Amino acid sequence: MTETSGLAVPLAAAATGVVVYFYAWRAVVTLPLLARMLIRLLLAGVVLVPMGLLILRAPTGDGRTQTAGRAPDTEIGAREDPVARRSQEERRSTEEELKRIDAELEAIKRDRSAREQSSTGTGVPAPPIAQSPSRSASQASPPQPTAQAPAQGLEPRPAPAPPAASAKPQEEWDVVPVFFGTDRAASTTSKRPDYTWERGRRLELGRALVTVPRLHQVPQVERPWALRLPYLDVTLYEQTEDPARHFTMREVKALTRAEFLELVTKRLSTSERFKEHALVFVHGYNTAFDAAVYRTAQISYDLKFDGASFLYTWPSGGKIASYTYDRESAGQSEPYLREFVDLVVKQSGAKSVSIIAHSMGNQPLLQVLRELKRTTPSGVAISQVILAAPDVDRDNFENLARAIEGLAKGVTLYAAANDRAMGVSRRFHGGVPRAGDVPEGGPLVVPGVDTIDVTAASMESVGLNHSAYAENDVLLKDVARLVATGERPPDRRSAGLEKAMTARGAYWRYVGAR
Repeated sequence: MTETSGLAVPLAAAATGVVVYFYAWRAVVTLPLLARMLIRLLLAGVVLVPMGLLILRAPTGDGRTQTAGRAPDTEIGAREDPVARRSQEERRSTEEELKRIDAELEAIKRDRSAREQSSTGTGVPAPPIAQSPSRSASQASPPQPTAQAPAQGLEPRPAPAPPAASAKPQEEWDVVPVFFGTDRAASTTSKRPDYTWERGRRLELGRALVTVPRLHQVPQVERPWALRLPYLDVTLYEQTEDPARHFTMREVKALTRAEFLELVTKRLSTSERFKEHALVFVHGYNTAFDAAVYRTAQISYDLKFDGASFLYTWPSGGKIASYTYDRESAGQSEPYLREFVDLVVKQSGAKSVSIIAHSMGNQPLLQVLRELKRTTPSGVAISQVILAAPDVDRDNFENLARAIEGLAKGVTLYAAANDRAMGVSRRFHGGVPRAGDVPEGGPLVVPGVDTIDVTAASMESVGLNHSAYAENDVLLKDVARLVATGERPPDRRSAGLEKAMTARGAYWRYVGAR
């Protein structure tokens, strides 16, 4: 039985389990919250646990059951990998060639010694023979071609080429530095500096070095695939992390203010495409520390941003069920976010600063920007403020947007009618649309803000569509042009946008949106 046929039954069972689980999950949406949670946990145990165990105990290619985490035993006569067999043959051929060369060199030395001994009786010196390097010397430095007298019975051969192994292999990933500030509590159990969902009640600075695989597909954040039970901290299976295929954390280091500014200054001094430009990202709801760092690195890498990339990560619970906690946690982080933004704007040495806030991260940021308008130093320009799917009350957003008018060269609002997270937030707040929502009457239009309806550009039927600004190639290109050029109105910099008029003014939408 082949490996493919051996996996057919568990994969079919897994697919059936997912379908059953999905429809059963949707069937209980009208029940009270506690009842929904209990039934869904029961479904997880009944459907997903057996499905995961079935996958982990899938038969290997030789028909035996393989336990997760244990490599199959090697047997004599097992099927060989043709690539490995060819590699072994080449290695044996190389070793035989090196032995043959050694034998020839030894024969040359013996011949020279015999000729020297025969010449001592007549007083005629033997003709000089070039010294041939030994095998170890030839590996240390490539030999230069020299004239050699042929040994008896041997034809002269060219000097061996330098070994190919001396060339340094090119790494399969790039490294993106992310300068972060956080008021999360530091983890006491992690091997590296890490930060939890709890509130630290102080600003801590640091730098993360993120590896991005050269095989990266814009605009994805490639991470190891894992099968987990929802609402439970249980992982049934997780793929091994590989920097050649995944975003990985090469280094996370907490820094003093002086160390932080020194590294930022060095980064800005080497920038070319975005000369002395700082990009600040503030994440939204349901975002753990590592996920926020990876998202910042992805945005920076996909924008080809060579300035200094900054992240402010507030203590989000990092779970779907933590909405209420996240809303309050984002609000309490405002003074620490203000301290961080002041540091970037006033002390980093950046001449231009752009800011991207997503979802619930707009709540503290808008308050900070209102204060910043009164204290921005001369010589520093707030270039672009991008407010993506802001989970903010519409009326409150309008008040704050008017308060920051004139702070930046441009303010852009991305909103969508098919953002499911905005729909949940709307219901949570009594049915009142959020600033990032697009109700029947159209999106929010505020003087001084370019509103873009991105509904038609984020039409996934299964996803939440809540991070379309970074996960959709069309929108990411618009963000890239906006940060790079600041060109407006929007339909001048991006194809596919059309202008729409309302009683309150103009907004832009991707063709096909309402």
